[in-house]
Amino acid sequence: MVVLADQFSKIWIKNNFSLWESREILGSFIKFSHVKNPGLAFGISVGEFGIVITVLSFAATLFLAYLHWKERFNHPLIVTGLALILGGAIGNLIDRSTILFVEHYEGVVDFIDVGIGTSRWYTFNIADSAVTVGIALYLLHTFIAYKPEMVDRLD
Repeated sequence: MVVLADQFSKIWIKNNFSLWESREILGSFIKFSHVKNPGLAFGISVGEFGIVITVLSFAATLFLAYLHWKERFNHPLIVTGLALILGGAIGNLIDRSTILFVEHYEGVVDFIDVGIGTSRWYTFNIADSAVTVGIALYLLHTFIAYKPEMVDRLD
């Protein structure tokens, strides 16, 4: 579901916004701004290593798929968290994999622009949001399942 929502939203943005176009959705707090991120999270540049990053992303996505399958009967926070992380990874990998087939790779489509006035967070997409929420759920399970008495036994 994450992959579909991510891909449809990116297609909608590409069809309805020019590159670098921005429109307010909820005042200046939330905008849709069509940008391309050729790098990693937060716009970290990868330079000439785009293909290497794509291959590593593919390997990491396969590992996430294996981990999700292995943990499929675990606590719902673990299963849901991993599913969101996996869906987000696949969504961005679809965009990133075009580097292998397109001569002029522009980057992953980002469009959710949050901030106040000129103070803005990095523009992101639904896949990025799914990864973030998935990690939060996974960590939440860690805090819920944390038992101090288990740590005491390790001493």
